[in-house]
Amino acid sequence: MRTKLIQFVTFSNMNLLDFAGPFEVFQTANFYAKTQKPPYALQIVSFSGSALLCEAATLHTAEVDTKLTTPHTLVIPGGPGIYDFCKSPKFKADFVSHAQKAERLVSVCTGVFALAAADMLHGKNVTTHWLAYEELEQQYPHIILRKGPIFLNDEKIWTSAGVTSGIDLCLSIVEKDLGHSAALEIARHLVMFLKRPGDQNQFSSSLTLQMRSGEFSDLHAWVNSNLNNDLSIGMLAERMNMSERTLMRKYKASTGQTPNRMVETLRLESVRHLLVTSNRPLKEIAAATGMGGDANLIRRFTKAFGTTPNEYRARFTSSD
Repeated sequence: MRTKLIQFVTFSNMNLLDFAGPFEVFQTANFYAKTQKPPYALQIVSFSGSALLCEAATLHTAEVDTKLTTPHTLVIPGGPGIYDFCKSPKFKADFVSHAQKAERLVSVCTGVFALAAADMLHGKNVTTHWLAYEELEQQYPHIILRKGPIFLNDEKIWTSAGVTSGIDLCLSIVEKDLGHSAALEIARHLVMFLKRPGDQNQFSSSLTLQMRSGEFSDLHAWVNSNLNNDLSIGMLAERMNMSERTLMRKYKASTGQTPNRMVETLRLESVRHLLVTSNRPLKEIAAATGMGGDANLIRRFTKAFGTTPNEYRARFTSSD
């Protein structure tokens, strides 16, 4: 297997984690690679030969010009400086032609604006940070913006949501290049809780619930830790030192849904997690998440996601 050159485009006022997260994924892949040659060669580039990270730190890089080696993969992070990057005279003079030669184009967060400004996303399915949805749609209506996924792949174009989702995207690239076990090894090294599939929403169900209501944050955390226990309205009310009627009224007013719906949502999210990260049979997963038997789990999971648990597992796990 030939070594793939991965170039990381940098600029002043970029989001450092957008750059550092993907860089660390590929660097770690080289460290753990069981190949004679490292799978990736890493190079950092910029328009001027340097990028101001903060007042106390400057990153020295190779310069983007007509002499720069063509990369296999070009990674563009996001951040407030992406707009000045796209307005630079060197953007059209050097960046566009350079990017067109790459076999794979990757954007993290608002880095997608560079690919859009270079007219490389016409008719492509892309995503970005949820705060940039409206701006991207207004400026580039010819792009197919997918709201929700943490990352997407459309032919040679890979785009991701904000910050840490760039790590998920690059783990998926490593999986494509080197195999499933290699990607999981890197995820373990980076102490990631889960190597997430791309169609996972930018907000987990737990995070969404926490955002909607601080009053019930402790209850949500307790439910997540006790999914296989009795989570009836009576038990939840007792946990909150409320009557059942008061709990139902206050919870619905605070979150817009019923406590029963919250429990079902968290159980289903846990099922999805276990399907992707373990080989446990459905019967064990059903017991661990309070779903009862495997037949009940299949029925409820299929109704919620439009696919069976086994189909979901086959889609998001693979063997080398």
